[in-house]
Order: sequence, then structure tokens, then C-alpha cells
Amino acid sequence: MSGELHRLGVAALAAKLKAKEVSASEVAQHFLARGKQHAGLGAYLATDETVTLAQAKEADARLARGDAGPLVGVPVAHKDIFVTKDFPSTAGSKMLEGYRSPFDATVVRKLAEAGMVSLGKLNCDEFAMGSSNENSAYAPVKNPWDTSRIPGGSSGGSAVAVAAGLAPSVTGTDTGGSIRQPASFCGITGIKPTYGRASRYGMIAFASSLDQAGPMARSAEDCALLLSAMCGPDPDRDSTSLDVPSEDFTRALGGSLEGLRIGVPKEFFAEGVTADVRSAIESALQQYEKLGAKRVEISLPRTELAIPVYYIIAPAEASSNLSRFDGVKFGHRAKQYADLLDMYKKTRAEGFGDEVKRRIMIGTYVLSHGYYDAYYLQAQKVRRMIADDFQAAFRKCDVIAGPVAPSVAWSLGGHGGDPLADYLADIFTLPGSLAGLPGMSIPVGFGEGGMPVGLQLLGNYFQEGKLLNAAHRFQQATDFHLRTPEGF
Repeated sequence: MSGELHRLGVAALAAKLKAKEVSASEVAQHFLARGKQHAGLGAYLATDETVTLAQAKEADARLARGDAGPLVGVPVAHKDIFVTKDFPSTAGSKMLEGYRSPFDATVVRKLAEAGMVSLGKLNCDEFAMGSSNENSAYAPVKNPWDTSRIPGGSSGGSAVAVAAGLAPSVTGTDTGGSIRQPASFCGITGIKPTYGRASRYGMIAFASSLDQAGPMARSAEDCALLLSAMCGPDPDRDSTSLDVPSEDFTRALGGSLEGLRIGVPKEFFAEGVTADVRSAIESALQQYEKLGAKRVEISLPRTELAIPVYYIIAPAEASSNLSRFDGVKFGHRAKQYADLLDMYKKTRAEGFGDEVKRRIMIGTYVLSHGYYDAYYLQAQKVRRMIADDFQAAFRKCDVIAGPVAPSVAWSLGGHGGDPLADYLADIFTLPGSLAGLPGMSIPVGFGEGGMPVGLQLLGNYFQEGKLLNAAHRFQQATDFHLRTPEGF
């Protein structure tokens, strides 16, 4: 039995732990061994067996006392964008190489309080900037379905850890699709909640008005368990945290889909979506109709504007957030410099990668005198219009469905270093992020090269339960979420 633990999801592992069929220590040891066995995938950036096993021992003590919440003893691994006391926190950048935080991010703390056992920190695009996980300063992450392909980004290490059975659950962050896109490319389930439902405290900031934490796991049921523990107000630490009480999202599971109106935006099926992705999405929509849902054609007319709007707003916020990394108080500092200004220049030139530098320069430009009104202010106005488009659509439907990305995962280096090609791959995830809506990806089939295809589900504000139920009912009727890459 212990040899198959990595094939179990969060709910199944929790049941075995509660029934004392296996101990938290045995589970932790199994996943630590899996991580070592498949280190070549590049998923983990930091592990510490002593820390993990100490947490597992405490979980076993809680289980023995009968103090067993739904997540006690279940392992989790964290995207290296969340700061942690027990592991280095680098954001995938040389700028923070070896940095140790004096505190845990709120999301990390909440999951620890729920009794989860941390396996370590997961690779990601540097400062969460990327769609392929090729921008990590340490190593690119490889997709276990085909190790010559990218896993998606920026939460690529998180998605790979679940898909390859290196962790049953992980945290990710989604700024413009960084939970949904790698979940789609790696054949797992991931959800980004409404902006502000999960605290951003301790999340190394990229774009503060967009960054949002969320869980990734095998199934919607697993994500519901994790999201229930992650969400909740954090007013003393995060000013963008919403005063919305945490809830048990598992209570929403199992409801009928009879009469559920699924909006299908015509703009999500325009030129550029590959035939294999179209086919998988259409099959999924037909399955929903069999489950009682009704398909409704809708329009999100400003979809194509999401890319230019996002790549003005996000770099502008990144330029401001990353100004703190100057070599003065923490992180990398150039070894040789003539004066303070020279230290700033050399430190940032050495510490940041190309994509981060590119976005800082774009962001600084659009915020500069004479360009703020022409670019940044206009982008914010269009962002509001994009959000209004969604509200008009939700008057006609309950949930919006479509592809996560125009294609399946491409080859490592397949975009030839062209950042615009990566940016265009985010066209279907960006609108929901700009509007601050909850969204998720669930596996619904396979495309070219046997690579997974994800269906994107978007809901109105605070409708995570409705999304999770729609995903759960689909997964009860299909087995795509149970399939694993050969050899893993």
C-alpha cells in the first residue's frame, strides 16, 4: 500500500490517515523519496527532511489525540513565491538566493495550522513572471507527460509536483493565469479564488492588484478542502484582504447541474485555437449537457484587449514592487562597486533575469511623466470595461467555460525566446484575472502528442462553490483527473 500513496489525492489520504491505516510520518517519507527519485524534473527548489518529518510527527500526535481536521497529516508543498521560516524563499530568482524569512506567509501558516505537512518549496518563473517556467534562475521545470515540453508557468513546479506524484497538494499563485495554465498543461485541477479571498501577506509581490493565491491538486474535491483552509480575512496584515468569512467549500459539492447555464464566449473560439483543444473542449461541453447543464452563447467583446491591458498594468506594478530589491537590506548585492548608485545598478543587473528586467523597464516607462495618462490610465479604464463585460455575461449565464490556452504545452525553447509568443498564450486567462474573478482549470482530454487539455471555468465574485461543484460533478462522470503520466 505504501508504494502507491502518491496515487491518492488529498481526500483519500486524509481518510487513510484518520482511519490510522497509515501514519503521517510514513506518508511524508514516501513523498520525500518520490521527490528525490524524480529530482530531474526540476520541481523542487528546497527541501529539508528534518523539518518535514518533525511536522509529520506532530501531525501523528494530533491524529492520536483525535484532533483530526480534514487536512491533518496530508503533505503540501509551496510555490517559492510564499515566504517560509523553515525553507529558503527565492521567488525563483538569484536576487533572493538563500534568503530566509523571519515569518511564514499567511497561506503557509493557515495550512500548517490545519495540520498539513510541508514537503518544501517549488520552482517557479522568476518573481512569477512567465508562462513556461523557463524563466527560473535555477533550472527549467519539465512536464512529466513529455519531459521535452514546458509545464506552463509561473506555477510550473507546483503543477509538476502534483502531476508526477511528488506531492498530493500544492500552493500556487495566479496573476494572469499562473494556476490555471500550468494546471491545464499538466492535467491537474487548480483554482484561483476571487481576488482578496486569500491573503497576500508573505507572497512576494509581482502585481499587487492581480496576485492571488490558490490550491492545485488532482481533483475539485481536493481543491475544495485546501481552499477552505486557505481563505479568510487577514485585515491586520493585508489591506487587500476582503472581509468575507472563510467557508467550507466541500458543502457545495454534489449539487445537481440541472439547469446550470454555461456561457460559452464566442471570442474564446476564434482563430488561433488549435483543433485538438477545440475538440476536447467541445466534448467537455457535451458532457455537461448530459449532466443537465444548458449551453448559452455569450460575448466578451474586449477579450483581445486583455493582453495589452495586462502587459501595461502588471509591469507597472512590478516596477514599483521590485524597486525594493536594491542590495541594501537583503538579497543579492554586487561584490564590487564604486558608489551607492553603482551598487544599485550592478546588483539589479546581476540579480534579475531577462524577463524581469524587461517587465521592469516596460513598467517604469508606462509610469513615467508624459506616458502615465497615455498608457497606464487608459489601461485601467479598459480593465474596468473588461470587468463590465463579465457582469453583462453573468446576467445570461451562471458559469463561463472555454479553453485555458489556445494549444497544449509547447516544447522547451519552442517559442525561441520570443516573449510575445508567451504573452499571447495567456489570452483566455487574462480577462478573468483583470476582473478579479474566480477561475479554475480541470482536465478534460488530451491533444497533440498525448498532452493534457484543460477546461477553464469562470464564475462571478464569491462563486467558488459553484465552480467547484461544476468541476466535481464533471469529475464524477469522467476519469481525466485520475490519469497520470507514464512512469510516474
